[in-house]
Amino acid sequence: MSFGGRIRDANIVRIYATILALGISYGVVISLIAVFLDGRGFGKQAIGSLAAWFAGGIALAALPVGALVRKYSAKSVLVACLLGYACAVAAFPFVGGYAGIAAVRTLDGAFSAGVWVSSETILLTRAPSKDKAFVTSLYAISLALGYVIGPLLARAFVAVAPLPFAFVLSAAIALGAALFVLARLDGDTRASDPRDEQEHDTPRTTPATLVLWRIKTSCLATFSYGYFQASVVLFLPLFLIQERGIDKTQTILIPAFFAAGMLLFSNFAGRLGDRFGHLLVMRVLGSVGMLMVLGFALIETYPVMCAAVFVAGASLASISPLSLALQGVVSLPADVSRATAFYNAFYAAGMLLGPPVSSALFAQRGGASMLYHLTALWLAFVAFTLVFRRDDPARAALAVPSG
Repeated sequence: MSFGGRIRDANIVRIYATILALGISYGVVISLIAVFLDGRGFGKQAIGSLAAWFAGGIALAALPVGALVRKYSAKSVLVACLLGYACAVAAFPFVGGYAGIAAVRTLDGAFSAGVWVSSETILLTRAPSKDKAFVTSLYAISLALGYVIGPLLARAFVAVAPLPFAFVLSAAIALGAALFVLARLDGDTRASDPRDEQEHDTPRTTPATLVLWRIKTSCLATFSYGYFQASVVLFLPLFLIQERGIDKTQTILIPAFFAAGMLLFSNFAGRLGDRFGHLLVMRVLGSVGMLMVLGFALIETYPVMCAAVFVAGASLASISPLSLALQGVVSLPADVSRATAFYNAFYAAGMLLGPPVSSALFAQRGGASMLYHLTALWLAFVAFTLVFRRDDPARAALAVPSG
């Protein structure tokens, strides 16, 4: 499979298959975890706080995983983390008490970070610079499709089997993905990149501060998206129910409109990014998305709200694969694993910070104020990309040297 000749490395397609399987595994768990915990007697606050343990696991593991990838190879880390994730998910329904479940959720997040960092390292090192956003957009779509398929599979499975065994099913899918990677994925190699020659003239180990500085716009993008995503999933339905009088059953469809926007537009956004510059396209998408989030606070009718959510998904969710592609382009090949680790750590930090700040604003000032602060978040991101617009390699390539 070559996707019109743009993807010639079969290992990239194998990563898509792996991440699709992981997305299905995630989808099974996400669709059932709240129901399962409620049945075990956990209150809403406890259920919400357990999500923070998952994000905490990502934040704690992302940077160490980057070091492990450099030491042992991305393939080895990917297999190990898929196996670890499978064990954590299989153990989840059989662990008792809040502390035990929190520990399992932390491991879940840590192993997930390992899967993401290693998978993304493989993609970015194998994808040509001119097609990185195209490659990463298909990666995001593969994961999103898994999130769609997983709940459907879970619904069918719990109709014929006890609910706890659905988590075992999720673990079995992850185990299958690990065996697939072990058997089919080639060992790590570095894709042909003209910057490889530059590494002979640069220090063998780039300082971490320089790696982080090079990818700062990507890190802010993924922080903003993690912050926004974790907040809006929890509180936009509550805002619609409490302040717009929309029936609870209708709000269930809101995430579907967001996901549909992302699925339909992200690959096109990736093509635009590869052609005109990732940072430029991210800035345009951030501006459009910012206006849609502002619209959330002002729109009164449900159909218009669904349209705004669709456009927000098409714009803001498409920033994520573009930002991943950008950090792959601006990083030296030898630094990709560390850059990807930083990138995922910033995503986790956004997931951790967003819900508590958003919940405090919602409780004290109402849902509209909460949405205004998310609008300000994206406004700050757009301003940041303007200040550092020269970070875009496409802009640098078009610049005319002085003198």
